[in-house]
Amino acid sequence: MRNEYPRPDFVRERWKSLNGTWDFYEGLRARKLQIEVPFVPQSRLSGIGRNLTSDAILYERLFTVPKEWEGNRVLLHFGAVDYQCSVWVNGQCAGTHQGGQTPFTYDITDFLNGVEEHLRVSVVDYLTDEGIPRGKQFWKEKGQSIWHTQSSGIWQSVWIEPVDKAYIEWMHFTPDIDKGTVEITYQVSDGTPDTYQVELDIQFQSCKVHTETIEGKGRRGKILADVFGNHELCGTFYFSHRYWSPEHPYLFDVKVKLKNGENCFDSISTYFGMRKIHVRDGKVYLNNQPYYQKLLLDQGYWKDGLMTAPDQEEYAEDIRKAKEMGFNGCRKHEKVEDPIFLYQADKLGFLVWESMASFWSFSPQGGTAFAEEWSRVIQRDYNHPCIVLWNMMNESWGVPRIYDDGQQQHFARAMYHMARGLDASRLVIANDGWEMTENDICAFHTYEHGEQGDTAQQERFRTGVRSLEGLSGLVKRSLFAKGFSYEGQPVMLTGIGKAAMQAVHAENAAEEEPADRSHGDARQAFLEFYERLIGDIYDSELLCGFCYTQLTDIEQERNGLLDEMHQYKMDAAAIRRINEGKKAAGTFLNA
Repeated sequence: MRNEYPRPDFVRERWKSLNGTWDFYEGLRARKLQIEVPFVPQSRLSGIGRNLTSDAILYERLFTVPKEWEGNRVLLHFGAVDYQCSVWVNGQCAGTHQGGQTPFTYDITDFLNGVEEHLRVSVVDYLTDEGIPRGKQFWKEKGQSIWHTQSSGIWQSVWIEPVDKAYIEWMHFTPDIDKGTVEITYQVSDGTPDTYQVELDIQFQSCKVHTETIEGKGRRGKILADVFGNHELCGTFYFSHRYWSPEHPYLFDVKVKLKNGENCFDSISTYFGMRKIHVRDGKVYLNNQPYYQKLLLDQGYWKDGLMTAPDQEEYAEDIRKAKEMGFNGCRKHEKVEDPIFLYQADKLGFLVWESMASFWSFSPQGGTAFAEEWSRVIQRDYNHPCIVLWNMMNESWGVPRIYDDGQQQHFARAMYHMARGLDASRLVIANDGWEMTENDICAFHTYEHGEQGDTAQQERFRTGVRSLEGLSGLVKRSLFAKGFSYEGQPVMLTGIGKAAMQAVHAENAAEEEPADRSHGDARQAFLEFYERLIGDIYDSELLCGFCYTQLTDIEQERNGLLDEMHQYKMDAAAIRRINEGKKAAGTFLNA
């Protein structure tokens, strides 16, 4: 059961998980089933494990509020529910929510009876609607091609926690490594007194960095903290070595208290990283140094849990395995990932291109739903140093006529500018793959790199990746939408590979039995393909990074470096050796 604290970048000490066994109903007059939350009913781990025939489903359970919380307000949190839902506590509606990727919270204090509480979650997931943000979930009964099993209802954790009438609703940390400061913005609840104090304590590896108490007034405030003022933190290590990166994922721990004199209303534990990402002269810079990104496409999918990992450790294991193969980040694909994954990426040092689930058919209504949910994604995940880029649409999904349709071009540009307006500290891609309007990175997809023996196509790829003109012959559609052109941005191949390989495990790699010989042949053929592909990319002076498709096998997609159980198909060191290649000195280009 998933009983870890669900929001590790904003932690309160007291909380209670509502994950576990709930009553479940599908459609009207349905018989009662049992489901394990937070696993969707289509998954094996839910205890149901079948596709749904109705858009409407219902969850119910009883719960109790700990006696020691008496006198506090009680907040009910949902990590994510797909797609529309209404929440009822003891027969009273606590609120409604739309959007399958983002969290929501209700103050349920006034609905509680103080004994045994009844919670009902009514969900509508439009299984065949192509106009809502659905990502890779297929709108037909069974997955096929690149489309996967549908995921309906609760798919992230549910929990309650007590707060005072005055509490901190959110905090954002914006680091500035050039000035050595971090800007902290926050919002407090309506019940907070007109004047209050915010007590801030920043530490690094148990050493004090910055302490301050400020007088607050109104619901929102700002604090500017000098992080690098003490240039010899803990004795001998200078702060220039305390930037966050995949190689050195340094994090600063923060404790924040909301007070009124000696009365402490709220206490939060969080963290941030001192990290900067920007582009200049056709390169991506991490912490003011050119940085070569070696990414994996990661769809965040598990055979038994579908969109929900069976255990929180699975997120960390995926990152460790990717790093062991020599990758330094991932492009999340058509899914806003669980905060536990982002926390592990922060801790372990792993770049993340955060993604949003696309809609498929364009309409103003679908575009509105996408924009509203995307803004909530940026709000939720603003503090994670691992996220270096907001990546919205993929291969013109949802905007199929973007090449020459003014309305769809305006939508893509609006999404770009909205993301840049909400967060100036990260890069933004509106449409990844082709037909770009405004992007901070020219991100192209091509799988025209030639199979074994296709020397003509291999040579075409080798020469094509050296210029934009060459790339235009490798990409399915126009590189840019009509009226747009290259403006000097960094160029990356963010969709390459897609080479299928049968699922054989690394632990069998050394066996010499005849039965395993075909597996050995498959591994060797794949390594030859991969070495040629990555070598051609490294030989290109145009490219400053790549994203290989993909991390794991998923249902009928069999092109993962890991199998559907997230186990190696071959020795990780063999992949790492190729990924290091001419970049053996490190991914910092001037290392």
